[in-house]
Amino acid sequence: MFKKISQTKKWQLVLYAVLLIAVIAIMFMLRNCDGKDGLLGAHSRADKSSGGDTIDVAIEYSPLSFYTYKDTTGGFNYDFLRLLSETTGMIFKYHPIVSLQSALDGLKNGMYDVMAAQFPVTRENKERYLFTSALYLDNQVLVQRNDSVLPINSQLDLAGDTVNIVKGSPMRDRIISLSREIGDTIYVVQDSVYGPEQLFMMVATGDIKLAVINESIAKKMAATHPNVDVSQAISFTQFQSLTLEKSNTKLCNKLNEGILKVKKDPRYKELLQKYFSQ
Repeated sequence: MFKKISQTKKWQLVLYAVLLIAVIAIMFMLRNCDGKDGLLGAHSRADKSSGGDTIDVAIEYSPLSFYTYKDTTGGFNYDFLRLLSETTGMIFKYHPIVSLQSALDGLKNGMYDVMAAQFPVTRENKERYLFTSALYLDNQVLVQRNDSVLPINSQLDLAGDTVNIVKGSPMRDRIISLSREIGDTIYVVQDSVYGPEQLFMMVATGDIKLAVINESIAKKMAATHPNVDVSQAISFTQFQSLTLEKSNTKLCNKLNEGILKVKKDPRYKELLQKYFSQ
């Protein structure tokens, strides 16, 4: 006898299938795209650095950083870099990534020059990487279901519980620090497959109980998922910048000069309003 699958489980399976198909389709589209701003699909997987004046950017595929929908390409990091390219003449080639760890590995081995992702400027990260001037401010929040009573009403309630984060995320360091602050263990599961958007959806469908992701993406997704609460802050406000290898000071200085110019452009304020206004 086959066990009957519940309607809820069927819906979850369909949802994950759609997400998987969407990711595969996006990768194919990116591989066949070409454009002046450097979205070169034939090289969407960086086997080696492009060399010359081209700057290889590992850009996080997420609703906030970079996304494609039908004929539209957007995301704050993508739009900001396009504005930076237009302002300075710098040439960027984008390599969409889902795994934060793969992007950090790519920085280390020279596949990428820059990483554009939700990777906050913390004391620990500054010891390992070089950061440009801040592009925007963000912080980290807890994602949980709010079916009836919130299981976590304060950070103290996390004692003995388990939270899920993206592998390679600096949120691990923050949760370890939080464990010391509350005097109890908070267990951390690092997901090497999914990004913050997928972790949010896994909480929404009940596959995992808790996740920690950046507030900017959490609030955008919570607007269409009323069964999910993202009100509990986990970190203080942090700077979000472009990330480089520690020794790449020449490129970092060049980017900072361009970022300063972009911030004086009225279109920069329009980008902040578009992606971060509540």
